[in-house]
Amino acid sequence: MPTAIFRPADFFASLNWGSVFSTPAPIEIEIGCGKGAFLAWAAQTRLQHNFLGVERQMIRLRKVDSKVQRLGLTNVRLLRIEAGYLVGKMIPDNSVAAYHIFFPDPWPKRRHQANRLLGPAFVLELHRTLQKGGTVNVATDDATYFAGIQKVFANSGKFTPTAPVSLPVEAQTEFEKLFLAQGLVINRGRYVAGEPLRASLRV
Repeated sequence: MPTAIFRPADFFASLNWGSVFSTPAPIEIEIGCGKGAFLAWAAQTRLQHNFLGVERQMIRLRKVDSKVQRLGLTNVRLLRIEAGYLVGKMIPDNSVAAYHIFFPDPWPKRRHQANRLLGPAFVLELHRTLQKGGTVNVATDDATYFAGIQKVFANSGKFTPTAPVSLPVEAQTEFEKLFLAQGLVINRGRYVAGEPLRASLRV
């Protein structure tokens, strides 16, 4: 039975993108692809790019896989893995065009905030794996977390903040739809890998 779920031969080695995707193309990675709304929309609108959707829960990944098969998307692969390990240990240098990280767990309690994905070490790994000019797109409903994200990217000295991309309704994740229905503000950021514009880094 066809499947977009990819199982690396060796979880202790860097990924060979040629073994993940059959056609060479710029690679975009969505961390925490959920039910696959954004992933499916992006893969359909940018057929010239390859997309890797990352999730920790296999039950979610299987649902996204069903959607990918139904839509006939050949430029999508799915991987069950913890994001920090994937980016830190398995993604080759300078090989990714974009990361999409929408509504990561905010860990709102102060004693749990060390568990947040978008911390200093992780952001440096994002930069290592991105091509120059590659982007990180983030979104969160948690204003405190977003302020921390802005600070982490600024302090890294590796990224230039730019205007976030506006997404259509069909690209909204289930979390975004839920938060918007509750009247919450969605905070968005877009960060470009390369030498930062110092004047724009005040947060």
